[in-house]
Amino acid sequence: MSPSSLSLQPSEGIVVGAAAMIYAAYIGSGRVPDGREKEWRERAAKEAIALAHYVDGAVRSDTELA
Repeated sequence: MSPSSLSLQPSEGIVVGAAAMIYAAYIGSGRVPDGREKEWRERAAKEAIALAHYVDGAVRSDTELA
């Protein structure tokens, strides 16, 4: 595999971290069968994105206007 370069925006990095934790929980609980890792990674990413959208709509940050 050749080396690759990756540059994420801060918010993307946060979502990746959440997706990684969700995926790790799936693996740790034995839910990821051999050969189905891609499907479960995608599921974890979708869950992380959904959570990010929910929190963005539910919480007003300090920098957002009233």
